[in-house]
Amino acid sequence: MDILKKIEQYREEEERLKWEGTFADYLALIKEKPWVTQTAHSRVYNMIKDAGVEEKNGKKVYSFFKDSIYGLEEALEKLVEEYFHSAAKRLDVRKRILLLMGPVSGGKSTLVTMLKRGLENYSRTDRGAVYAIKGCPMNEDPLHLIPLHLRKDFEEEYGIKIEGNLSPLNMMRLEEEYGGRIEDVLVERVFFSEDKRTGIGTFSPSDPKSQDIADLTGSIDFSTIAEFGSESDPRAYRFDGELNKANRGMMEFQEMLKCDEKFLWHLLSLTQEGNFKAGRFALISADELILAHTNESEYKSFISNKKNEALHSRIIVMKIPYNLKVSEEERIYKKMIAESDLAHVHIAPHALKVAAIFTILTRLKEPHKAGIDLVKKMKLYDGEAVEGYNSQDVKELQAEFPDEGMSGIDPRYVINRISSAIIRKQLTSISALDVLRSIKEGLDAHASISKEDKERYIDYITVARKEYDMIAKEEVQKAFVYSYDESAKTLMDNYLDNVEAYCNKNKLRDPLTGEEMSPDEKLMRSIEEQIGISENAKKAFREEILIRISAYARKGKKFDYNSHERLREAIQKKLFADLKDIVKITTSVKTPDESQLKKMNDVIARLIDEHGYNSVSANELLRYVGSLLNR
Repeated sequence: MDILKKIEQYREEEERLKWEGTFADYLALIKEKPWVTQTAHSRVYNMIKDAGVEEKNGKKVYSFFKDSIYGLEEALEKLVEEYFHSAAKRLDVRKRILLLMGPVSGGKSTLVTMLKRGLENYSRTDRGAVYAIKGCPMNEDPLHLIPLHLRKDFEEEYGIKIEGNLSPLNMMRLEEEYGGRIEDVLVERVFFSEDKRTGIGTFSPSDPKSQDIADLTGSIDFSTIAEFGSESDPRAYRFDGELNKANRGMMEFQEMLKCDEKFLWHLLSLTQEGNFKAGRFALISADELILAHTNESEYKSFISNKKNEALHSRIIVMKIPYNLKVSEEERIYKKMIAESDLAHVHIAPHALKVAAIFTILTRLKEPHKAGIDLVKKMKLYDGEAVEGYNSQDVKELQAEFPDEGMSGIDPRYVINRISSAIIRKQLTSISALDVLRSIKEGLDAHASISKEDKERYIDYITVARKEYDMIAKEEVQKAFVYSYDESAKTLMDNYLDNVEAYCNKNKLRDPLTGEEMSPDEKLMRSIEEQIGISENAKKAFREEILIRISAYARKGKKFDYNSHERLREAIQKKLFADLKDIVKITTSVKTPDESQLKKMNDVIARLIDEHGYNSVSANELLRYVGSLLNR
């Protein structure tokens, strides 16, 4: 009954949103709500902006895209600001076809679908409301009724600029149905719908020999010619082409660069002048966003053809590369799995991350900057701290290769291999090793991978495996530490007490005997050596820690375990080093004694309760780490 109730509520909402009145009523409406007269490009921009915009690391992040497109913040900011924002201001870019160019499965189709679904929903809001001449198959803008000689007066009174001319059909209807009385013409609110072909159109090329231009511009209705007497009578014409139906909204031109030339010429006039030719009529005005998408090789082939030069200047190309951040790639896989029938299968923690590490490595270009390898570059791109490098280094790395992200392994391949691994394990549980094994096995069947690429990709699988080895050991060692955070805090407090005494040339007091004693140099060095602090550098490092503590104190903030990245890493490694032998012995004994068995059961319980494993994946992890430590 819940779903039926919701259907009823939706129907009631539809009725509530409907509006109908005369042109005179519409003029009163736009006095109150002038934004309803916005152009198609402006409507798209406002739809994105109204969903919310955040500043993140100096970049604009648009809430409109955040739950479906990951890791493409820079490309999306460029798309929204350089194209949609400029077009919304009636600058010349709105007279261009927007062409999204990028590798397969890079998010182009997802982005187009989001814009279409977004427009459907936005047209149902007050800010996105669209009004049209009632009964018009093209949802024509009612302001086209204003005669040309009165438009300047209208703009001065209403502050609204009118573009476009009344269509042949509505010109005839104005005279025959309304006796020329513009104020009596009926206007209604329309709601965009791709399914109902209202304000959203999609054109896909097929066989050039059989496809008709009528698919774009409409066609003559031969059954009515006898009734109306002429092919030039607009009542004898079907205004049902994609360009007609997409008026006031957007049209997706699928595989535009594969299309026959005769279809593309109609876009020249539409983009530049805002009109197109159909049948035996004068030019028909249309206000719509033309959006196409293609891959890089097709685009290069297109621009190399001199016959297409007239279209080159009518196209704005926006690159939509692959995501280059491991954490965002992992989110893509989680989303794709959640949408499948395999969402219930247990995927061990870090399995998707390791797959993402491999995938991102295939998309990155080898850096020229000294001291930075591909793994460091990958980590910097993902916002991880890498010693000796900062955000300026990231900008320099990104500037090295403007086309980075336009090649590499696509997300669909990885998901296909994860699916294969799941099926092979009979729907129980899969680990990072299962995923990497499946990815490697699938390389032979990947049609577009060259022999050289395959060898390189196998090397990346090895790199991803090494990264997983470190993650796995850290995961198990954390689970072996009872009350890990408390142990880390105790060790850090002890270290800081000694550092403070060392820097201030003070003595420490033994908490049991009360005796004065010198700072524990052995303890401090055992921690500092974990992150490669040399004997000569120890004084500077300790002073740096004290300066950080003072800075926190001045701001009224508490210095804790997470306040200094390198110190935290040193504390972790020290704890893990102390535990290594315990872990090694406990995980490698074939017949553990009672205390070892209890310890292993405690670790497995902690991996399940606190780290997201199940019993199968936790036991597999323990066995694997045991084998690593015994090598």
